[in-house]
Amino acid sequence: MKRDSSHDAGPLLALIAALCRELRPGPPAPLLTLDSELERDAELDSLARAELLVRIESAFGVRLPQRLIGEAQTPRDFLRALAAADSQALPVPESAPAMGIAGAAEAKGEPAPDQLATLGAVLAWHARRQPERTHLILLDEDGTAHPLSYGLLQQQAQAVAAGLQARDIVRGDMVALMLPTGLEFFPCFLGILLAGAVPVPIYPPARPSQLEDHLRRHAVILDNAGARLLVASGEVALPAGLLRGLVAGLRGVVLADDLLACRANPAQAPAAGQDLALLQYTSGSTGNPKGVTLTHAQLLANIRAMARAAAVRPDDVFVSWLPLYHDMGLICAWLSCLVYAIPFVVMSPLRFLAAPQRWLQAIHDYRGTLSGAPNFAYELCLRRVPDDLLGQLDLSGWRVAFNGAEPVNPGTMERFAARFAACGLDPKALSPVYGLAECAVGLAFTPQRGLLVDRIGRAAFSTLGQAIPAAPDDPNPLRFVACGRPLPGYELRVVDASGSELPERREGRLQFRGPSATSGYWRNPQANAKLFDGDWLETGDYAYLAGGELYLTGRAKDIVIKAGRNIYPQEVEEAVGRLAGVRPGCVAVFGSPDPASGTERLVVAAETRLSEATALTALRQAIQDQVVDLLGLPADEIWLSDRRIVLKTSSGKVRRAASRALFEQGLPEAEPRAAWLQLARVFVAGAWPRLGRLATRVAERLAGAWAVAAFALLALPVWLGVALTRRPATAWLLLHRAARIWLALAGIRLEQVDQSGPATGEARLLVANHASYLDGLLLIAALPAPGWRFVAKRELRGSFWSRVLLERLGCLFVERFDLQQGLADAERLAEAARQGQRLAVFPEGTFTRAPGLRPFHMGAFVAAARAGLALRPVALAGSRDRLRDGHWLPRPGKVRVTLGPVLDPEPLAGSEWERALALRDAARAAILAGCGEPDLQR
Repeated sequence: MKRDSSHDAGPLLALIAALCRELRPGPPAPLLTLDSELERDAELDSLARAELLVRIESAFGVRLPQRLIGEAQTPRDFLRALAAADSQALPVPESAPAMGIAGAAEAKGEPAPDQLATLGAVLAWHARRQPERTHLILLDEDGTAHPLSYGLLQQQAQAVAAGLQARDIVRGDMVALMLPTGLEFFPCFLGILLAGAVPVPIYPPARPSQLEDHLRRHAVILDNAGARLLVASGEVALPAGLLRGLVAGLRGVVLADDLLACRANPAQAPAAGQDLALLQYTSGSTGNPKGVTLTHAQLLANIRAMARAAAVRPDDVFVSWLPLYHDMGLICAWLSCLVYAIPFVVMSPLRFLAAPQRWLQAIHDYRGTLSGAPNFAYELCLRRVPDDLLGQLDLSGWRVAFNGAEPVNPGTMERFAARFAACGLDPKALSPVYGLAECAVGLAFTPQRGLLVDRIGRAAFSTLGQAIPAAPDDPNPLRFVACGRPLPGYELRVVDASGSELPERREGRLQFRGPSATSGYWRNPQANAKLFDGDWLETGDYAYLAGGELYLTGRAKDIVIKAGRNIYPQEVEEAVGRLAGVRPGCVAVFGSPDPASGTERLVVAAETRLSEATALTALRQAIQDQVVDLLGLPADEIWLSDRRIVLKTSSGKVRRAASRALFEQGLPEAEPRAAWLQLARVFVAGAWPRLGRLATRVAERLAGAWAVAAFALLALPVWLGVALTRRPATAWLLLHRAARIWLALAGIRLEQVDQSGPATGEARLLVANHASYLDGLLLIAALPAPGWRFVAKRELRGSFWSRVLLERLGCLFVERFDLQQGLADAERLAEAARQGQRLAVFPEGTFTRAPGLRPFHMGAFVAAARAGLALRPVALAGSRDRLRDGHWLPRPGKVRVTLGPVLDPEPLAGSEWERALALRDAARAAILAGCGEPDLQR
């Protein structure tokens, strides 16, 4: 029954006001109305709105959608949700699903063998050996469990692959993935890989107030990636569709449900370990996002190293709420479980934010042994998990509690261990870790020995970079958490400004190397130049080593150097964020050059709801006092604003560089715009490019239609002329001239490259790659003299029109599927070549839409070896783009025919078969070099 919400407005506003007073005691908050901005006027960030959602549900006895955490912008949005909600006594407490504990217990599985080189091979191995076994359990908004087996996952991934291929996605294409945590994400990610493409995970828009900024940032990512298609959910289809106007190469947006509904079988797109498997964009906390390239081999190497460091066992269960577009949630959590056959229990980040106890409850319900999160999640559990729940939670099985992706606060972890000891949590389970996208995800793991905190003297460290242990009575030491030791097979070192390696307890730039180190950023040579130092890679972090342990001290770009001292922004931000009047988590500390002197200024930017001059002056002085007490020197500039001046990444990290840019340009963020206005601005920005691309497509279609019409006009008279002639050489010359005329009319420019020199006439066999229906015409147009006879598949004799044409050209027909007939055909080809006939063969036998050189049939090469005849490779480049399989309108553009060097079998040693193999390999290498497509034989 729908509730009557006409009397709910007053109690709702009172509830919001009470929450505001709890969060920011001190000066009274401004009077709130139903149309007040929750973020600007009430200063409720996503975490506060998660708390608000829980309180509204409890106070009004309803269930509300968790998406309101990100979508609700005003109290009126919550009021509308109340009106649409079903009344009930109180939210029913969530308990373990009936299949939860049983599902975890039955899941002792066998990890995928180490020799499997790709994620697709891992999935196929599991699906073949245990198709009915549960791979993951998704907990939806209401806590209902949705299992997904390996067999069904592979089935759905193949459907996605076929759906992508039907939309012209080919091997090597980039496909962006903008999906929330749901059952659709997993087959879509793997389906992209099975189609031969590369997934590019990006995060869905969370807040309407930041919609335009979100779309513009993602447009930069998609343009850099060269994404051809964007896979999205229905909820974000409209804003995602606007990205087409901003990204030139993006052909469209497809819904995940439409891909999953595909019933076709995908074409095989075999991958190798060195093929690209993921384009992971960094969060951009210190600059523009950069696309980290990761191969299958690199991902699997990192996953296997992390599993060894964490001593993963067959009876482990991984529980996660981490976002799947982030490397920690994608690789460390899900893909690791896929490889090691560990049950994966997953919920959405919004479900965790709405009630953090759900994370711990899931660990209890499913007997979770592995789980992790950034530091803020542990802090959130300390503040939000009710005391009366502690006696109901059993966390004794949680043996590895990762803490990574942001700086680890020692106080948070100490308090977490103390509070949840009542639930059986072993303090040794607390495991600070360190990693970065450039290493796939993991780089250093803590052995299961609990928290290790280093207390060091502030003066020596900030001035000399020496991590000298502080005296026991030091009142103001620096505290750094040990983030573990390098993973097996990985190395760390700390270097100074000149690149010289530093000894233990000396701070410097942290570098690493190891089997999952990226080969570089995608299409970003400037960033790559800064990434590599020989075979070492820069992490962008400052750190020191002590006792084999890694201690992170700060981001290299964030450390402020003032008066010869290193100032670490995070501890200042934490201290200032605790002051009354400052929005928690909305403080950024950075250095900015003084326009007059050029020296670096220390700037503290903080968001506040205060507006009166007296109150702002008092807050500015309180901040200055806090900075002086902590650092012993004042800030040069304190920037206060009631607008959003502290920018953050999708994972909640402060974007200090972006906040500094706002400060230096004097451009604090403008008033929030309505979502419809933001969408309209994005639409208008993309309208002109969209019109330009539409005009281009229309021109291409018209040119293609003209090419088809010209072909139709030429086809009948040319066919009749060929049919009436009795000499193959005459038929060839007629077709040669007609092909040249048609290519010119169709706007297809033929470029010929001859690498053979004076020995061209000695070749009796010609082998070419096969990529398009145009290939025969191209060879006829490009070959220098008549007299070549095509070797064609026997099926072409079934059509009257093609049979007459090919027979007049003197074609030889061969069998592709009957083994005995194939052997006889090889002997027939050899005999024809011995008699002086010149044969042209497509050794792939067929072609597909997807680019790549397919395996060669051996007939032509055996014939050449048997008859001792020279063979000539020919590489066709561009014909697949001019007319792809499944399309009927040619596209104008350039094609290149490269006549390779003549290969003579006589000097080759070995048996007839060995000489044939050598000829095949040499011809294949020459064709690969000229066609510019990947090798599908690997």
